[in-house]
Amino acid sequence: MKKYSTKFWISFIAVSLVLLTAWFVFWEVRTHGINSLKALFGILPAKEEKKTDLDTVVTIADSLLHTDGKTNTYLILFQNNLELRPGGGFIGSFGILKIRDGSVEHFSVHDTGNFDGRIPDTVQPPYPMQETLRVASWKLRDSNFAPDFPENALKAEEFYHMGNGEEQFDGVIGITTDVLSSFLKVTGPITLPGYPGTYGEENAILDLEYQVEQGYVDQEIEFGERKSVMGILGGEILGRLRELPLSQKYQLFNIMLEDLHQKDIQLYFKDEALQDQITAAGWTGMFDGTWKDDFLFPVDANLNSFKSDYYVKRSYDYTVDLSQDTPTAVLRVTYKHTAPKADWFTKDYQTFLRVYVPKGSFLTKATETAKDSVFGEYQGKKYFGALIHVPLGTEKTVTFEYTLPKEIERDWYDLKIQKQAGLKEIPVKITIIKKDGSKEEKSFIMNRDTVMSEL
Repeated sequence: MKKYSTKFWISFIAVSLVLLTAWFVFWEVRTHGINSLKALFGILPAKEEKKTDLDTVVTIADSLLHTDGKTNTYLILFQNNLELRPGGGFIGSFGILKIRDGSVEHFSVHDTGNFDGRIPDTVQPPYPMQETLRVASWKLRDSNFAPDFPENALKAEEFYHMGNGEEQFDGVIGITTDVLSSFLKVTGPITLPGYPGTYGEENAILDLEYQVEQGYVDQEIEFGERKSVMGILGGEILGRLRELPLSQKYQLFNIMLEDLHQKDIQLYFKDEALQDQITAAGWTGMFDGTWKDDFLFPVDANLNSFKSDYYVKRSYDYTVDLSQDTPTAVLRVTYKHTAPKADWFTKDYQTFLRVYVPKGSFLTKATETAKDSVFGEYQGKKYFGALIHVPLGTEKTVTFEYTLPKEIERDWYDLKIQKQAGLKEIPVKITIIKKDGSKEEKSFIMNRDTVMSEL
């Protein structure tokens, strides 16, 4: 029997989630009509969002299951958010998926490290990759360095073709490892015969990493067989999913919607009408360069810290003062590295943090950064960024003080904070000192892009 790698099974499970959901929606609509799905949206926060989600999922399902005899080809980027990157996580592997009229004609997974050997060393890496990762050239595995998924999708496709890849893609799908936990949230914990422990939604990724890297030695499993656990787990999960009652299929559907809004799944399609629809649903991972009021988008890149993001917790504290002639802002980003010691999985945390703010902002002070700040512009916004080091078992608060453009609206102030793909449940505190000197405070847990006036 052919043995598949850990990457294959994580990838297979993730793609199966997308196809299972599309298949379920399509057949529910075909068999029972659109009204049969309206019960799926009870947990969503806004009526307009319910309608948009429903329309968009049905459209995607139809595009996958009705291709009029044409084979559609998709590039799947598997992003390991235990090693966070601006687009979601390190791209350790990628998949090629071909679908014709609802049938999977081809699905293959490729090791990005091996594929990158085919790409010539001709592209200068963006700062600070060269000094932190010691790479001679920018390649596919590090291609998702923008805060905008459509740009990352096109960059990944560009590198794919530089490596003599022959496929022409109809779309690109980015998936983080948290999607595996989405399955386990529905199926419940799974115990595998012959393997220690139980794989549940909270611990599966970490336990599987340990099993295939360390645990197999103590169990006297041969090196070549160490990853077979993923095949067993994958088969068990998919077997359980096939047997789910309708109520749990609804649960799975709703969990996938959460993954889409939280950017654990990001979509980019070449079909302009379809892309416009998923943009309206908020599922593209797109950078919002059109927002006219105050804007904040912190973006981290774990550079040479192993899988330390499993242990790193972060929070944002943002204060804006609109009472002065020139409005000012203070952003405090707190990192807490909870790992007790260095090992094969983690070490001191090193991240390159870029903070995207309104164009015309000016950084006056930065504290607790490892190097001087760098600056740039992106899609009509300004950013400043710096390397940050957080030793094991410590907490560090990085502070950026800056002025905002005088044109920021004082009487009808609003703020949009975008959430980075690959992050979940970030505690956020916002303090607004208004034009008259009074204060307004809001605290919340951010798990998607958030507009203050909608809280």
